[in-house]
Amino acid sequence: MGGPAGARWDWQRWQALLLEAGVEPRRLHDARHTAATLLLALGVTTTTAGLLLGHTSPTATRRYQHLVGEVRSDAAARVGTALWGASG
Repeated sequence: MGGPAGARWDWQRWQALLLEAGVEPRRLHDARHTAATLLLALGVTTTTAGLLLGHTSPTATRRYQHLVGEVRSDAAARVGTALWGASG
């Protein structure tokens, strides 16, 4: 009692949460990718995201982050604004 949760308990609790939410079974590991990608989309720095995810290097964090369309579009829009000013 009071120590780290065992891997099996963690997995069982995750599966129960998914079932309760009506979500099809997923690996707990997939949630780490989702969290890292959401943090990226929210503009959280890789360093901060890594600290939240418990990573020891930015390289590890970047492996979990995925450049979804919204992130790419936002980056392109920012570059356009920086080069040509606000459109409209």
